[in-house]
Amino acid sequence: MSTEVTKPANFIRHIIEADLKSGKHQSVQTRFPPEPNGFLHVGHAKSICINFGFAQDYNGQCNLRFDDTNPAKEESAYAKAIAEDVKWLGFEWSGEVRHAADYFDKLYAYAEELIQKDLAYVDELTAEEVKAYRGNLTQPGKNSPYRDRSIEENLDLFRRMKAGEFDDGAKILRAKIDMASPNMNMRDPAIYRIKRQHHIRTGDKWCIYPTYDFTHCISDALEGVTHSLCTLEFEDHRPLYDWVLDNITIDCHPQQIEFSRLNLEHTITSKRKLNQLVTDGLVKGWDDPRMPTISGMRRRGFTPFAIRDFVMRTGVTKKVHTVEMSVLENSVREDLGDNAPRAMAVLNPLKVTLTNYPEGKIEELNAPNHPQNEAMGQRTLYMSKTIYIDQDDFRESANKKYKRLVLGKAVRLRNSYVITCDKVIKDNDDNIIELVCTYDEKTLGKNPEDYKPKGVIHWVSETHSKPATVRLYDRLFNIPNPGSAEDFLSTLNPESLIVLSNARVEMSLANAKPEDTFQFEREGYFCADRFEHSSDNLVFNRTVTLRDSWAKIEAQDK
Repeated sequence: MSTEVTKPANFIRHIIEADLKSGKHQSVQTRFPPEPNGFLHVGHAKSICINFGFAQDYNGQCNLRFDDTNPAKEESAYAKAIAEDVKWLGFEWSGEVRHAADYFDKLYAYAEELIQKDLAYVDELTAEEVKAYRGNLTQPGKNSPYRDRSIEENLDLFRRMKAGEFDDGAKILRAKIDMASPNMNMRDPAIYRIKRQHHIRTGDKWCIYPTYDFTHCISDALEGVTHSLCTLEFEDHRPLYDWVLDNITIDCHPQQIEFSRLNLEHTITSKRKLNQLVTDGLVKGWDDPRMPTISGMRRRGFTPFAIRDFVMRTGVTKKVHTVEMSVLENSVREDLGDNAPRAMAVLNPLKVTLTNYPEGKIEELNAPNHPQNEAMGQRTLYMSKTIYIDQDDFRESANKKYKRLVLGKAVRLRNSYVITCDKVIKDNDDNIIELVCTYDEKTLGKNPEDYKPKGVIHWVSETHSKPATVRLYDRLFNIPNPGSAEDFLSTLNPESLIVLSNARVEMSLANAKPEDTFQFEREGYFCADRFEHSSDNLVFNRTVTLRDSWAKIEAQDK
């Protein structure tokens, strides 16, 4: 088969192409093996893109397999969400979804094979004793007093473990390797433990469950995986991966290849800490748009293309590094900049009355849906006597750098007329509640001849606009590396969510469907909320600002 692929070169691609060229493999088989104990996060997106991406590049196959060996923490709802995330990102797995639980009978048989080869034994040390016997990085471990049991006794005890004769934690099955190994993972690791937990697939059939290290390599081999691609934290586990497969009767021996995980600034990817955010009510679920989960990013308005593009930009290497948030945000800005239709939304409305605009007149104006893409068509704006502009777009007095509306000065309404502010109306607390202005009817589509407007601002008609709730999402953590803090919760950004409940949006947005994305002109990129938005309840989430507002802040902090 041809191995010519127009994709960025990297060390994994070199390995795959060499294997295909030499005939070691005729095709590529990968897998993505998440544990269904939480939602996938942005780090998983890299693993998804790598495993499914390489399979796609070489006309191979990639399996979706759930590592469901820890029933105490696993839920079918998580499995469903994971499968949906993979599909949303644009990938299809080969055949049916697989589960480690599908192989429990075979895994048990392989464990018995290791016992029969005197390569596994039943241990009765407590968890504390196992830890003490294990040694440390500078001292070798010492053998368990139960290590030299006979094969017959070990088989009998293991079968009785399976039959449920012993209490949880009373016994474990350990591989018999080398307690003096410099690799701690090779010091007689546990491969089965007693856990009376209901399993989401096998119910109460089993009261013993295999460990991840024992299960993963065998599952790979049973599925004919050629290249087992995983992150660098599994590099020290590779000798155990190979040891298990070398010592059981199995035809396939996949090659484990490690790459650096995706670390993103201002982000936590520890499932334990993400779960704490959810359970403590600091965010509104795993799919909260502030969460670094794929579901949260989707709800916020990130596109599959932007996430895949971001992963490609970070590269495939063994070098451990942390990626700036701006790289991810730039990927989505570029995608939405090209593809999101424009619209006008006034987030903090300020009433403007045009005294010389005819009473009752509603004027239809045309505006492009995208200034650089005529194929996206046009939309209708409605001009009326009373309009709204944003409060931030007016000052009673300002210097020359301020390019918006000022008392006594003129400004252009985008896709409409030039207006001049003549008067300011305030309430008893001296808050500005209305502007009295005049419009220049000769300035539709052309500039005035004898004066120059200060700038261009957005607006909506009072009568022909819709109320909307707009959620301004920002980075969840204030510092680039919240995981390094003694208390990561202390680094939460108190302004990660600002809810504006009185926004007004142009009429075209009344037709927005959940997950539709837009550029709110002069404000940023927004997405109709996936779950709460409807034609009767307009809810928009800010995906990202038009520019990187954090770059200047972080530069000042350094």
